[in-house]
Parts: sequence; C-alpha cells; structure tokens
Amino acid sequence: MIKSIDLRKEPIFPLILKMSWPSIVAMIAMSVYNLIDTFWLARLSSQSLAALTICFPIQLIFAAIGVGTGVGAGSFSARMFGSGKILQAKQTAGQIFFLSIFFSFIIIICVFFFHDVILISFGASHDILPLCRDYLTIIVFSSPFLFFSMMSNNLLRVEGRPLLSMYVVLISSIGSAILDPLLIFGVGPFPHLGIKGAALAAVIAQFLACLFSIYFLQLKSSKYELKRQYLSPNISTINSIYATGFPSIVINLIVSFLLIIYNHVLSQFGSLAIAALGIFFRVNALVTMVLFGIGFGLMPIVGFSDGAKLYQRLRESVLVALKVASLFAVVSSIFLFIFAQTIVAHFTKDPELLAIATPALRINALALVFTAPTIIFINMFMGLGKGNLAMFLLFFRDTVLLMPLLIVLSSWKGLTGAWFALPIANFIAFFLVLFWANRELRRFGNN
Repeated sequence: MIKSIDLRKEPIFPLILKMSWPSIVAMIAMSVYNLIDTFWLARLSSQSLAALTICFPIQLIFAAIGVGTGVGAGSFSARMFGSGKILQAKQTAGQIFFLSIFFSFIIIICVFFFHDVILISFGASHDILPLCRDYLTIIVFSSPFLFFSMMSNNLLRVEGRPLLSMYVVLISSIGSAILDPLLIFGVGPFPHLGIKGAALAAVIAQFLACLFSIYFLQLKSSKYELKRQYLSPNISTINSIYATGFPSIVINLIVSFLLIIYNHVLSQFGSLAIAALGIFFRVNALVTMVLFGIGFGLMPIVGFSDGAKLYQRLRESVLVALKVASLFAVVSSIFLFIFAQTIVAHFTKDPELLAIATPALRINALALVFTAPTIIFINMFMGLGKGNLAMFLLFFRDTVLLMPLLIVLSSWKGLTGAWFALPIANFIAFFLVLFWANRELRRFGNN
C-alpha cells in the first residue's frame, strides 16, 4: 500500500524532494520516450522526423487540454483538502472522467473531417503531407486515454501519492518505447508500419496508462471516489476547475501555436531545419521536463499551504524549489553547450542536419538558466489559483516577445537569428515574472 505524504507537517526540503522526484522521473520518462521516437523515425527518414515535428504541436494541443484540466482539478482539490472540504475534493475525480470523454469526442471528429486542412495550417508541405496524415489519423485515438491519465496524474499528486502518478507515466513511456521499433520496422511477428507504427504504439501505451489511472483512483487508500453520482457533469465543480485550468490550457496552447510559427518560419530553410527543431526541442525538453517535475511537486504544497493558511511554509517551499531548479538548470545548460555535437550525432549521421542542429542546441541551452525560475514561479501562481496571472505572463513571453523576435531575427540573421529568439525572449520575460513573484512572496512574508 502506498502511504500518503503529509503536506502539513513534513520538513520542507525532504517534502519538496518526495513530491518532486516521482514527477521528475515521470517527466524524464516522457522526454526519453519522445527522444526514442525521434531516434527511430530519424533512422527511418528525415522526412518522417519532419512529419513528426509538424504533428507535435497538434499533440501539444491534446496535452494542453489534459494538463490544463488536470492542473485546474489539482489546484482546486488541493485547496479543498487544505481547507477541510473533503466532499468537494472527492467529486473532482468524477468530473475529469466526463471531461476526458467530452474533449476527445470533439477532437476525433475534427481530425476525421479536417485532417489535411489542419496539417497544412500547421506547416506541412506537400512532400511530407501523406506521412503527417498517416501519423495524425491514428494518434488522435489516443486522446481519451491521454486526457484521463494526464488529468488524474495531478489528482494523485495532490492527495500525497506522487509515486502512483509516476507509475502511470512510466507505464505509458516504457510501453511506447518498447513498441516503437517493433511496429515501425516490423520486428519479428510485428508488421512493418513505418510512421503509422509510432502512432499505434502511442495509442496502445496510453490505453494501458488510462487503465492503471482508473485502478489507482479506485484503491481503498484513495481519497477520491469514482461514484456514479460524481460522473455526471457538475457545473459548479467544472467552473472551479477551469478558474485555474483554463488559463493553463491557454498557456499550453500558446506553446503549440508557437511551434506552428516555428514550423512556418523554418520551412523557408527546408525540411532539415524543421528536423533540427525536432531534435533540439526534444533534447531541451529532457531538461525542462525535470524543471516542470519540480514545479508540479511544488504546486500541491502551495495549494495546500494556502488553503491551510500556512503562509510562511508556502514561502519557504517556493524558495527551496527555486534553488534546486536553478542549480539543475545551470549545470544542464553547461553540459548541453559543451556536448551539443556529440548529442546531436546520436540522432543523425547526415552532416548537413548535424551542422544545423548543433548550434541550435547550443544557443537554446542558454535559455534554461532563465526558464528554471520562470517555471517555479508559474507553478506557484497555479497552486494559488492565480491562473490568469500565469497565463498573462507566459502569453506575454511567447506572443509579445518570442513570436516577433522569431520572425524579425530569422529575416535578419537567417537560421542563427531564429535560434537566438528563444533565449532573448526568456531573458526579458524572466524579469517580469520575477516582479510579480516578489509581490506574492512579500505578501506571504508579512503573514
């Protein structure tokens, strides 16, 4: 039996580690799976890797809905647990079951009727459109399973069982990693499906993860209940979930939209530039996923402490998480900068792609130093239920700063300018996020 962690009494540094490390392991596993996906499809062809990169923003839309709703549900239930309103917290599990079915139905219908329109608008050129279509029309059927497992992940962390949330992600990532080469290349009795195999592997893995998520929420040790009366839509609870969850969805949708802009900007430099984006984005994601893991571990502590009015504990938790995340980001940035060429060479032997992707990875590694505190503070805002503030800050960074910089610098300095847009935007946005975070921390320091 998995023992729940006491968010009220555990010493802060060990608590941050206990809440964060399962999320970190889970996020690393997800990033490693994405790297494995990239590795095998790069071996298949550079066109397949470019097609995967085109479809990635669409998958991020799926993730935006799942993560955003989960963040809202987690923030709401954490505050309810902290304030002793157990019934309202319990009902949250039933609502994510309904919301998973609702959103997946809409997405599957849209992709079924408008797949080519969607792909072209996301930057697919005619030479890779068939590959993009093959991948998208299969991967879309993973959406109901992906939604539920992502949403329930936040609930498991909030009730003090982060290990179970880790197990769900590990099941999905390991399952996909094993099935990927078997279905892509047709190993043994498995059919040779190419890029379709990568999509099918993801669908099967997400289905397994969903089954385990339901099982974990039904355990006797769980504080949640999937009773029939909780499964029907409850407008009051849904409104409370999306008070924080909707801004989080918008935040993640902005990332998807940003990648669409990247795809369109880089398409003028050829499919190899898009493939390079796929490589450096996934390598960088390995680091940022660790940072998000720390942030996800912090968020329920912030929500619980706020609900229980433990403001000094809240403030100290944020500062500890900030130190850990910043140290990791600095070390990772130095490592990626030094070993960029060696890392990229593991994905491709194409000298032209190697020459494009290596400086891209080095330049964007610089952004990690400013990304770390930004992620921690954004999760602090989410835990406090201030999703609108988090949404505004990331919207400002990614639309007001990054998108214009990407377009202007790529026109002025070509590919090098495109790669420098992200570090510059992160550097400027960091000071805005820091200003608002200091306001919150000063307020808690006076309580």
